[in-house]
Amino acid sequence: MRALALTSALLLAGCAATPNAVVTTPTPPVATAEVAKPPVALQYLYGSAEAAVAVRATNARISDYGVERIKRRPVDSVVLAPGATMDAPRFEPCGNKPFAAVFDADETLIWNLGPMRYFAEKGTAFDPKIWDQWEKTGAGKAAAMPGSVEMVNKLRAAGITVIANTNRSATNAKGSEETLRAAGLGEFKHGETLFLMGDDAGGSSKDPRRATIASKYCVIILGGDQLGDFSQQFNVKDLPAAQRMALATSAGPSTLWDKGWFLFPNSVYGPWEKLGWDDIFSTDSEWKPE
Repeated sequence: MRALALTSALLLAGCAATPNAVVTTPTPPVATAEVAKPPVALQYLYGSAEAAVAVRATNARISDYGVERIKRRPVDSVVLAPGATMDAPRFEPCGNKPFAAVFDADETLIWNLGPMRYFAEKGTAFDPKIWDQWEKTGAGKAAAMPGSVEMVNKLRAAGITVIANTNRSATNAKGSEETLRAAGLGEFKHGETLFLMGDDAGGSSKDPRRATIASKYCVIILGGDQLGDFSQQFNVKDLPAAQRMALATSAGPSTLWDKGWFLFPNSVYGPWEKLGWDDIFSTDSEWKPE
């Protein structure tokens, strides 16, 4: 080792004594840039075991609840009657109407993996023109959420009609029917078991469509990933975050969560995206390290 060190020293000295000698410095290896990862919200919802377990458990609760609920015919459905409020809830009567379970489609029955990956990879915000193409051509690219096929099949086997009430466009009804079928969820027919935005004058509010469904069915289950899948009262324009939270956790809705109203996790999009620091963190929770 000492001889090697000496030889190296002599070589360096020789180079230093030669005016025109060029010393070549080895180029350090270039660190390979880490491949960009999907946003954390997408990692959790679409890729984590935690989300898969939560979604599958919700679907299992829904199917078990539905099978048990129809053993004794309820007086009322779980759809709020027109004019009812969360403080004074009233519900559409069931009578002898056939049973139904009503679900949102996107991030409730299916995961929209295609456009969500596209938006994330391109670093773009939601684009309604791209989404319109997805509604038309997404069949085979959307995935049934964990446990949703089993849940839908179990409800249908029990004699419960499964209906989708979604804010996909009515002009793309054929594409949405094909998307649900290709995901393994069976047949949905526009105007009968598939209700879409544009079917009435209610716009994005699902209340009028829910009322139409409840006029024909005893709705024993509502399922969705947004509070608007249960009542438009949660989506009143400019409703402060604190009031929305209080409304969702008040006595009326609290008697329905997991007892007719079933909420799926969705960390990717929703009304909560506009929340600010003060909406999330109370003043008395502030903490700083020393």
